[in-house]
Amino acid sequence: MSLISAFRPRSTRETSPQKSRLRLRRGHRRQDHTESEAEGDGDNAHSIITPSKHTPKPLRVLRGSVSAGGPLRPFRLVKQDILNLRRRYVSDWKIFNQLVFASAVYVFFTNLLPGITFASDLYVLTGKSWGAIEVVFSTGLCGIIFSLFSIQPLTILGVTGPFSVLAENIYSLCQEIFNIPFLPFMAWSLIHSAWLHYVLAIINAHDWTMRYVTTFATEIFSLLNSIIYFHKAIQELERAHETLSFAAFLYAVIGAAGTMLLAIFLSTAENWRPLFHRYIRLGLAEYAAAISIILFIGLPHVGELAHLDKMTLPVSHSFRPTSPDRDRFFVEFWKLPIGWIFAAVIPGIIITMLFFFDHEVSSIICTIDRYGTRKPGGFAWDIVLLGTTTALCGILGIPPSNGLLPQAPLHSESLMHTEQEQHTITVDGEEKVENREVRRVYEQRWSAFLHSGAILLFISPPFMTVLGLTPTSVLAGLFLFMGEQSLSVNPILYRTFYLLTPPSELPSLPPSLAKRDSSSTGTDNQPPQSPSYIPIHLYTILQIVITVAIFILTLTRAAPAFPVLIIALVPFRLLVMNRWWPREVLRFVDAWACREGTPEDDEDARANAKTDELRGEGSSGGSGEDGFLSGRDGNAVNIDTASRAARADGHGSNESENDWIELDVRMHTDEEIGRKIS
Repeated sequence: MSLISAFRPRSTRETSPQKSRLRLRRGHRRQDHTESEAEGDGDNAHSIITPSKHTPKPLRVLRGSVSAGGPLRPFRLVKQDILNLRRRYVSDWKIFNQLVFASAVYVFFTNLLPGITFASDLYVLTGKSWGAIEVVFSTGLCGIIFSLFSIQPLTILGVTGPFSVLAENIYSLCQEIFNIPFLPFMAWSLIHSAWLHYVLAIINAHDWTMRYVTTFATEIFSLLNSIIYFHKAIQELERAHETLSFAAFLYAVIGAAGTMLLAIFLSTAENWRPLFHRYIRLGLAEYAAAISIILFIGLPHVGELAHLDKMTLPVSHSFRPTSPDRDRFFVEFWKLPIGWIFAAVIPGIIITMLFFFDHEVSSIICTIDRYGTRKPGGFAWDIVLLGTTTALCGILGIPPSNGLLPQAPLHSESLMHTEQEQHTITVDGEEKVENREVRRVYEQRWSAFLHSGAILLFISPPFMTVLGLTPTSVLAGLFLFMGEQSLSVNPILYRTFYLLTPPSELPSLPPSLAKRDSSSTGTDNQPPQSPSYIPIHLYTILQIVITVAIFILTLTRAAPAFPVLIIALVPFRLLVMNRWWPREVLRFVDAWACREGTPEDDEDARANAKTDELRGEGSSGGSGEDGFLSGRDGNAVNIDTASRAARADGHGSNESENDWIELDVRMHTDEEIGRKIS
């Protein structure tokens, strides 16, 4: 096992020549503008006392942040996302092939059936307020809206396990403590969550929240989702044990295990060479989950198994809500007492934190470097859309959908293909062109649109009746398969294997991780210390302990607060863990989740910039000090490095829809301290 499977590698995404030249031109324009301002104002800059010199520094920083080009400038990221959406939209509909269709089928099953399983939980634990038809309606409706209008169509939406846990606890509070109707209170909670989503998008929350999220938190959140899937599978089998005869229960266990194992086995069909033709192996791998599900749905109806009692999905046989007290998909939310309308802000805030973090993490994971995405993406516009669909679901009286894990990255995995790219290399002073195979994902909207449309069809009575034939044991097996698929790509799993591996069998660590002894001198002939795995093992154990603690919390009355703990992992990693672990170890095992580099890299860059400033070396750089320009996500990009990347990259795409439009954050000069602030 290689280290690259357990530790996140450095980004390999190359800077295209066009993008580099764009940054350089933008940097030169900004530098010229700054120099002209300095020349015009230099003579009388301190000849008068301006009111801003007596303004408190916090107010000056706030004023600079919300002014043109500031990081808190309202609608900055929304405007950027809309411009990028216009550039990529047409090309997203031009890609359609067999792999895209197979991906749509795969996501259809892995989205619909787990959602139905959550529906069976919601049916029991929300007093029949929500059932299968509500979950199917929400998944299909929200999925179509996002496939048509979102800026990142690779993200998959559905009713998530964490929200199901949250909704079940809110229902319990409404019935046992508040003594108020559940659906109107939930509707107001979702309406409050909607306007909070709008606020987050307007004030560019992604830039000052998710930019500080590291893989430490995202790996824990992904592991939590995997554990929830495994737990839901066990719950389904527990219900089968309480309801079915012993023989039927034994077959339910066999059906669950068989569904999972067959899906895993078929998903490896591409490695069966020379068995079968290549296209047969490809088809088996692409439709592995669908084949397994269909087989084990039909198997109980064959032979003597047909005489066993079965536990199937509870579904509606007419297009009407599950609750017998409702006759239409509409909630009279305005009839809730005014006090409870304002009280609904509290669960609205919790839902907003959960949805914002969950959806952004889903969007980040399904577009990481391994998928080779090239088209411009974004986050703010999708948060606006998410707020809109959340309010719509609350008014319709159906559970809201948001970004799914692990379906979103599995969607990207199912769209991976091999492309040939030409690279220009220099050998002995001569430029040569060589072909390289690269793995990329098809960036398109058809797979999201087709699978969401197919899901929406199942709100009709004939299709809902077919869905009602599905044994719950198959759903338990699918949950096990989804949990395994999510866990198999989580670095925590591989680092856990390292915990169980003898030290002599572990791969070598980089020498930079060796503990330095400050008492040793350079004249000693002692051999250098070898790096130890102990800090890495402790890091992994901490992640596992935190995940288990949060999962246990979801089983208690305090479950609605678990999104707060997920968010609290961000400052915990940045402010506390760097006191417990060596910096080089954290640099090795952790990284920023949605941008390049690590927190330790940024600390080093700030320390170097401060040193240069004290030495007087940072006064000649214009807006990009010391030859650095502001790059994507606010990282510094060295002009020389960008130029070398532009010369070395000979395969830059000429398609305009693949170019990012970035509305950079400009620095503002504080008149009192005489230097730039963001």
